[in-house]
Amino acid sequence: MQNKKVAILQSNYIPWKGYFDIIASVDEFIFYDEMQYTKNDWRNRNKIKSQMGVIWLTIPCETKGAIAEERKISKTKITDKRWSKKHWNSLVNNYSKAPYFKDYKAIFEELYRTSVNEDYLCNINYKFIKAINEILGIKTKISFDKDYGLIDGKTERLVDLVQKVNGSEYISGPAAKDYIDERLFKEANIKLTWMDYSDYPEYVQLYPPFQHEVSVLDLIFNTGKEAINYMKSREKING
Repeated sequence: MQNKKVAILQSNYIPWKGYFDIIASVDEFIFYDEMQYTKNDWRNRNKIKSQMGVIWLTIPCETKGAIAEERKISKTKITDKRWSKKHWNSLVNNYSKAPYFKDYKAIFEELYRTSVNEDYLCNINYKFIKAINEILGIKTKISFDKDYGLIDGKTERLVDLVQKVNGSEYISGPAAKDYIDERLFKEANIKLTWMDYSDYPEYVQLYPPFQHEVSVLDLIFNTGKEAINYMKSREKING
């Protein structure tokens, strides 16, 4: 039987390069957006470099109300439509002098222009991730957890999703070590592999000192078509 690698992650806003390395490392990537929305997390915000240091770009989302603690990422709404113009202006102000900004300016300007019409965070995240995959040459199949149905249990749910897509290996970020029951993957005969985010090569950023933990847009604007060569998945994509 052919080995099929699967990853399952919540959608994030303009994620860092490691997020795209996980996508590129698998055969199917499942958006895990039927999970609870977490405030002050990566779902609706990310970091970019600026002359003043690292700054946050945050999409304003619903966080109040009686059902806030039960709200799924897929049902989280935007509360202020002005976010897209503000974010685009921040990118222009901080990256217009980047070597390859002009090569991608039209793509992202259009993304921000059309995203103002989106009511749900998950749709915005998906639009940006899809566009960035295309820029990086990532051709991994993308699907959604709601397409397969979910069972109870943190680890049980992940194992079940991998089985439903006929996966034989699950790739996980290292943060999940705090809650994943490795025994359940072993019992299901699914290989569990932990993503390694160490030893990324540095590239020339506009505003030193160097920071790895920023949006992948920083890498794209500063290195252009060479972006993938600064990622873990470069051999798979280039090959």
